[in-house]
Amino acid sequence: MAGINGLTGWVGVVLDAPDAQALAYFYRDLFGWPLTDDDPNWCTIRIPGAPANLAFQAERIYRRPTWPAEEGRQQMMLHLDIGVRDLEAAVAEAVALGAEVAVHQPQDDVRVLLDPAGHPFCLYLDLDR
Repeated sequence: MAGINGLTGWVGVVLDAPDAQALAYFYRDLFGWPLTDDDPNWCTIRIPGAPANLAFQAERIYRRPTWPAEEGRQQMMLHLDIGVRDLEAAVAEAVALGAEVAVHQPQDDVRVLLDPAGHPFCLYLDLDR
């Protein structure tokens, strides 16, 4: 199967937020990766060693997603899965940075957290890497 003509292989994921910089700083500190763009309306974190980035865009009429999904409420459009070696310690560190542990936890070996803008993300035990 052929892809888009001229595709470079670069992939970016963009999260909307009411405050792009605040959310970017949260993920910068969570991952320990530097910002490559730092503007009130647009911030980017380049993923070291990968043809990818994580970006943050200010959205004036942002609605916080609901986890788990509820009829008639803003649903999440995506979530990040983040492998860690010590799940309990990683959850504590994320909470100290401003995340909150979601009430609904569908799996024993995964913790769903909400970033400061309400985007769900999952920390999971990954001892294979």
